[in-house]
Amino acid sequence: MHVFTKTTYLLNHIEGLKPFPKIGFVPTMGALHKGHLSLTETSLIDNDITIVSIFVNPTQFNNVEDLEKYPRDLQKDLELLENFNNKIIVFCPSPKELYQGTVASQQFNFEGIENEMEGAFRPGHFDGVGTVLSLFFNAITPNNAYFGEKDFQQLQIIKKLVEIKKMKTNIVGCPIFREANGLAFSSRNARLSIEAKKASSFIYHILKNAKDNFGIKNASEITEESIEAFKKNPLFELEYFIIAETKTLKTVNEIQPSKKYRAFIAAFIEEVRLIDNIALN
Repeated sequence: MHVFTKTTYLLNHIEGLKPFPKIGFVPTMGALHKGHLSLTETSLIDNDITIVSIFVNPTQFNNVEDLEKYPRDLQKDLELLENFNNKIIVFCPSPKELYQGTVASQQFNFEGIENEMEGAFRPGHFDGVGTVLSLFFNAITPNNAYFGEKDFQQLQIIKKLVEIKKMKTNIVGCPIFREANGLAFSSRNARLSIEAKKASSFIYHILKNAKDNFGIKNASEITEESIEAFKKNPLFELEYFIIAETKTLKTVNEIQPSKKYRAFIAAFIEEVRLIDNIALN
């Protein structure tokens, strides 16, 4: 398995692969899990080569403590990838290497979707996401890039980024990969105790309940019931439960048959912030 820390060396390696390959790209922040591997597997099927980046991007953290606590184990990540498929190319640059200067965010206008949900609670987060992916896409020029629907708002932001920047990379959204109890795989799960992991199935339970009631009850009723359920569970601190239209990501109270909707949750357990969502129709 080839591992690169310098952009120039990575590009020289790709240039030496003839005929010029179709490139798949799976950007990660490390602490790899089965969800990342499912994205990587899809990329391996779709493309001639697959590049997996491991880079904890400092500009998308609005909380310094969260950045410091973010799980990191590069050696373990590399072993996992090599055992999975040793033809994967890994790119793990330093912030200085990737940003080529000051490590700071550009500012983006994503037509308002950056201000909803995660954007409202994590100021500047999507500017950081847009910045780091612009750097990766410009450096690697992948044909396809793969993202999980667990971060559905981020997925919509990235699609908008490619549209705004007129990039040629095709953005592929992949289904949420879940543990047996329904908990969405996330790097942050590594910070949870065994008990908290078990208890966190509650999040998926609430989402499934919302889906089951969608079309029977209106969005306001489902939202109120979901919030009340969290209030009765002392293990969780709910940040938000929202039903939103998938295109604008704006919160809705009434449902229109012609539109698509998803339910979104952000909640803390053991001071670890978990997010999840589900398609309602």
